[in-house]
Amino acid sequence: MKKLLLIRHGESVWNKENRFTGWTDVPLSETGIEEAKKAGKLLKDEGFKFKVAYTSYLKRAIKTLWIILEEMDLMWIPEYKSWRLNEKHYGMLQGLNKAETAEKYGADMVQLWRRSFDVPPQPLDPNDERNPKFDPKYADLSPEEIPLTESLKEVIERMVPYWEKEIMPKLDEKEEVIIAAHGNSLRALVMHLKNMSKEEILKFNIPTGVPYLFEFDDDMNLLSDRFLGDPEVIKALMEKVANQAKKK
Repeated sequence: MKKLLLIRHGESVWNKENRFTGWTDVPLSETGIEEAKKAGKLLKDEGFKFKVAYTSYLKRAIKTLWIILEEMDLMWIPEYKSWRLNEKHYGMLQGLNKAETAEKYGADMVQLWRRSFDVPPQPLDPNDERNPKFDPKYADLSPEEIPLTESLKEVIERMVPYWEKEIMPKLDEKEEVIIAAHGNSLRALVMHLKNMSKEEILKFNIPTGVPYLFEFDDDMNLLSDRFLGDPEVIKALMEKVANQAKKK
């Protein structure tokens, strides 16, 4: 059996402040550090022995992965980073408070920007200092690869090929793989793996720091998926994510 463990990074300082983050490279909060430690201890207790790890270019995901692997005594395993695992780019929304944005534009519009399949937020101006082209992390990307905003559809278009060409073959070979990434890059992968509809993915939320296990047979057919931990606690955490953009 092949085991793929997905985990959204622990709470970041902008999660704590209820701000749109996207490609802005903010650190974990103290709560986020504790979430990562708790996840690492749970995964160690459950007997996972990951052979390879993947994460994004953003420090909140990288640090979450490092903390988990440290808790599991697995910091020595191969680790691969890709911008294709980055969070959805939220364009002009990056840095704005979600609830305040809902007050200004309406909760329904903000919900579309956050969770819809193909409605992106307003893009950054190309000369905006938040444009990833000004960040050395993305110096090797072509102009066509650097987003000024994204919808989930566009995240899927950059994420799924990476899954198919890089991660899935490694999972087939190594049998236990962990991906530490972001709410929307993981939603993109989940939508692909579970063949979810646009309507289903709109309502699907991934809480921070909660391990999400996918199991496949030897032919890479999906057998099951489940969050690890107390179901009632996880349900409450998912509802908390869903309610972030509600008006004050």
